[in-house]
Amino acid sequence: MSLCSSIHDCKSYIFMRTLLVLLLFGSTALCGSIIKTLPGFPGILPFKLETGYIKVESSEFFYYFVESQGNPSKDPLILHQLGGPGCSGLNGFFRQIGPLAFNLSTHGAILPSLQLAPYSWTEISSVIFIDAPIGTGFSYSTNFEDYFLSSDTNTAWMVNKFMRKWLEDHSEFKENPFIVGGDSYGGLLAPLYVQEILEGNKMGQEPFINLKRFYVGSGHTDTDNEENSKIPYVYHMGLISDDLYERAKESCGGNYVNVNATDTDCLNDLAKIAQCTKHINKYHILRTNCERDRVNTKKDNQIQARRSTEEMSWCEEYIPDLAIQNWASNKRVQDALQIPKGTYKNWHRCNFEEVRDGTYINNVKSVIGHYKNLINSSIEVLVYIGDHELEIPHISAEQWIKSLNLTVHSDWRPWYTADQVAGYTMTYKNFNYRLTYATVKGAGHSPTEYKRKECYSMIQRWMNNSPL
Repeated sequence: MSLCSSIHDCKSYIFMRTLLVLLLFGSTALCGSIIKTLPGFPGILPFKLETGYIKVESSEFFYYFVESQGNPSKDPLILHQLGGPGCSGLNGFFRQIGPLAFNLSTHGAILPSLQLAPYSWTEISSVIFIDAPIGTGFSYSTNFEDYFLSSDTNTAWMVNKFMRKWLEDHSEFKENPFIVGGDSYGGLLAPLYVQEILEGNKMGQEPFINLKRFYVGSGHTDTDNEENSKIPYVYHMGLISDDLYERAKESCGGNYVNVNATDTDCLNDLAKIAQCTKHINKYHILRTNCERDRVNTKKDNQIQARRSTEEMSWCEEYIPDLAIQNWASNKRVQDALQIPKGTYKNWHRCNFEEVRDGTYINNVKSVIGHYKNLINSSIEVLVYIGDHELEIPHISAEQWIKSLNLTVHSDWRPWYTADQVAGYTMTYKNFNYRLTYATVKGAGHSPTEYKRKECYSMIQRWMNNSPL
């Protein structure tokens, strides 16, 4: 059941939670703690893990920091932003690029067990997994109004402050190359963070952030462009017929978003396409489609009735989500992570009800302009995307990158891992600015969740200035 069935319910819930936090903690800032053991993992952690809060105004941003297992004094420092908005950094820690993973056979346990994960990016870099925006993961504010000011641009402003405060407390990393990373909706936030940090550096904000690069994986970049790309994508992947695609392309004039209500031919064709694709897993078109909200038509109910009880009772696509949810909701885990009592009653892997569908303001619809503004900088950019996802079609990324009018430095070619094609790549340049684009073959939305080994090779080469 939703916590926020209306904006009034959201306000009431957040107000009560804020009041409880104020009563318990006032305005005291909370410091980082070194975590040597974690419930579910046998023995001492073989890497340095720190968790804690950084206070920005009246908001407390929670983070997980893993020091590089390679050469922490020289290796890059990454800030990894998850999507949603409202998905915890813990998702990136366990499912994407962190050093631990779940034993998924224990996903339904009160305390799922943990194991070391191969190909962790922490082998070659230090990584901060942040719970942002406010209301995500364990982050919270002592000011009720902060939740209703939370937006794309406000979050970018606050995260810039977060990073400078974090570096004040961790001065040994000030000289390390700094990288901003964004996944999914974090792909929209990452360029905003880059802009705020660069502008802050120009204004003399301290400490200086040694920003060198940023990457986005399956990055949300431009709403209309992404939506418009879905029709040609499903056609090229064989999900709709030639006739239906050609008919829709003609009736809609190649524009499939914001269609006029009087354009019945276009709307009818789009409805037929929607009928063909509505049961496709948009995050990976070859994987099982797990529908949280079952449709209620009589026909669909008859189809569902024929499915086995076992198939309807669970779905393998949800297993990693359930493992994270059960683990992070456990009181022993929250104590181990040094979460102050009373700041949270219910933890959500992705707090959509309060953040994405609640109080958060999506006030940036496109960041293509931000990429254009960076063309005259010396920033290195990596854009990577799964070629089997419908959520952010690779076609959309290729279109907006082309619109930057950059010079092609290395034309379309395969890139390899262990002598196997791992995807395809192109590199663009403008003096000292370089943008590398890569598809990840067989991956879905958030490629690091599907192709961990390949993505590790990709990021390692990119950070070493080596061709993919």
